[in-house]
Amino acid sequence: MSDDSQNGAPERVVAKQATIDLLTKLTELHGGLMIHQSGGCCDGSAPMCYPVGEYRIGQRDVLVGEIPLPGPLPAVRVWISGDQFEVWKHTQLVLDVVPGRGAGFSLEAPEGVRFLSRARAFSDEENALLEQSPPKTGADFD
Repeated sequence: MSDDSQNGAPERVVAKQATIDLLTKLTELHGGLMIHQSGGCCDGSAPMCYPVGEYRIGQRDVLVGEIPLPGPLPAVRVWISGDQFEVWKHTQLVLDVVPGRGAGFSLEAPEGVRFLSRARAFSDEENALLEQSPPKTGADFD
């Protein structure tokens, strides 16, 4: 859960139950995970899942939120590039899972499914609340 919820703002990222179930399975297999919302290139704009520490977060990458997992499992941080965040900041990222071949470097690829980003536009009121608490960036973690 992010700091945004403390001021009544919506979460910047949420996950469907199928996503939580898959992240739980992958965490049990690989340890702590993180997701980076890709901005394009080879794998399109797919959310990519990696073990923590396997993908280097840049100073301008934006932490859009965390997906809590059940029990003692660590939450999965969800990141997006700073430039892409500027384009998408008015939308809530909804992480889902669909059948099909995922990106070759993302951990779900062998499972026969892939992560998919959907979006919901924030209302003017929600955007105003979110502006009061800007998200952290990779620079905040150096």
